[in-house]
Amino acid sequence: MRIKRIVPQDETFIPDENLEVDLDLLNPLIEKYKTKKGNLIPLLQGVQAIFGYIPREAFLKLNQETGLELNEMYGVATFYAQFRLKPAGKHIIKMCHGTACHVQGVSAITDEILDFLSIKDGETTDDGLFTLETVACLGCCSLAPVMMIDEETYGKLTPKQALKIVKEMKREES
Repeated sequence: MRIKRIVPQDETFIPDENLEVDLDLLNPLIEKYKTKKGNLIPLLQGVQAIFGYIPREAFLKLNQETGLELNEMYGVATFYAQFRLKPAGKHIIKMCHGTACHVQGVSAITDEILDFLSIKDGETTDDGLFTLETVACLGCCSLAPVMMIDEETYGKLTPKQALKIVKEMKREES
């Protein structure tokens, strides 16, 4: 039986021409890890700490400066959820979809917020204000259903309450 290869439609690896990336900021990071064994993840973490995500240009510079293979770097960056290939919003909304939250109806809350923001899970709003991500567990099971915005945790939510919180943040940013 022959299996047809699925070509990804997501263009997360294509740079945004509107974003300016100063690759010189990577020089101290590269010097620190260039010759160290097991440097791939610390380099990717460092790039993301500098830019907030890992731009395509950074992959190319790391390849040229360290000899790390592009496919290996991209494979690691897409495997681990900690890495981003696109800039995140100013505010990160994490929706807990662990067992307790799931049972308490977090899916309806997530859908309500996604509809309001006009994005899909993992996307950022056009104004760059919010990125919404579903996560496996936030460790606040007694507060289910839970969402976290930046470092603030909100528990025992209803769709209406969660939407009110997001709307208020959006209003404050306007």
